[in-house]
Amino acid sequence: MGKLAVYKYVAAMFLTFQIVVSIFTLVGLFGGNVTPVGNTARALCVYILPILIIANVLLVFYWLIRRRWIFLAIPVVTLACCIPYIGTIYQFSLDEPQYNTQNGLKIATYNVAMFGRETSGFMAQDILAEMRRQKVDVLCIQEYNEISGDKKNSESYKEYFPYMQVGREDMVIFSRYPITGSKTILFEETNNSAMWADIDVKGKAFRIFNIHLETTGINRTLHSAGKIMAQQHQQVDRNRLLNAIYGNYMMGMMFRSGQAITIANEKRESDKPIILCGDFNDVPYSFVYNTVKGDLVDGFKECGAGWMHTYRSKNKPVRIDYIFHDESLKGISYYKTELTYSDHYPVFMKIEL
Repeated sequence: MGKLAVYKYVAAMFLTFQIVVSIFTLVGLFGGNVTPVGNTARALCVYILPILIIANVLLVFYWLIRRRWIFLAIPVVTLACCIPYIGTIYQFSLDEPQYNTQNGLKIATYNVAMFGRETSGFMAQDILAEMRRQKVDVLCIQEYNEISGDKKNSESYKEYFPYMQVGREDMVIFSRYPITGSKTILFEETNNSAMWADIDVKGKAFRIFNIHLETTGINRTLHSAGKIMAQQHQQVDRNRLLNAIYGNYMMGMMFRSGQAITIANEKRESDKPIILCGDFNDVPYSFVYNTVKGDLVDGFKECGAGWMHTYRSKNKPVRIDYIFHDESLKGISYYKTELTYSDHYPVFMKIEL
């Protein structure tokens, strides 16, 4: 009788855990449909979706081992609902990626982290060499630095990219095709910004957006927490520490949501096909991702392959850099390369003309 009671207790605990995991997963899947302002719990569920998906997979194996077929249906249905989300970070493909095999417009986006502020100019030149190898036509750079060593980067880049448009000083679009118009989009209470440039490609006009949204706040959060922890002769107030971490992180999330709305409004003003790329500092299915994407096509979901993460970190391998395009356009290939000059990877996409 005692063993049966223990068995029922364990089964009830696992079932409760399963229900909680499934509820949080579904909340995360729809958490990006509402602004984080006033909906922080729903917004945060989006960020832990990969963990929740893994938990559901493990529970599938548990129910299989226990042969509890009715309970097995819960994680199976939950995982089926996650298929569209999984497609934003992993694409299964039997075809070999097409890099430079077809004619088209090649777009690249890269947060270069000020070229590491190195003084030799080597990093900026090696990045340019990589863009040559990849046959890039339009390069959107975030955290750009004009001076490397004793010369201007724009001077060396113009041999391959004869056209250049600067937004805010750390935002730039390089192009092999003529730039016919542009606009800088400034965000309030932040140094981040966005821009667009109209580019004439063999008689066809495109509007290229280059955006850099508010950072995740991780570094700022750690800095604030470190200051609190470093206080001498004072006992650290745990609530104060948690408030510093939570407050800074949520502040970044709210800033990005407002910036995303600004970009969405700017997109509506375009009378040309849009190609939008940049560093969103946010994950797929978030409010920022959904708002900026709107009715555009996520290039990776269309023609990417394998696992896509663009933030170069072993602890936080997440996708935060994107290339979207107008529904009237068709993607040929989408991929990243393993350059190690920044905390981001460069992302490339070829679009059929």
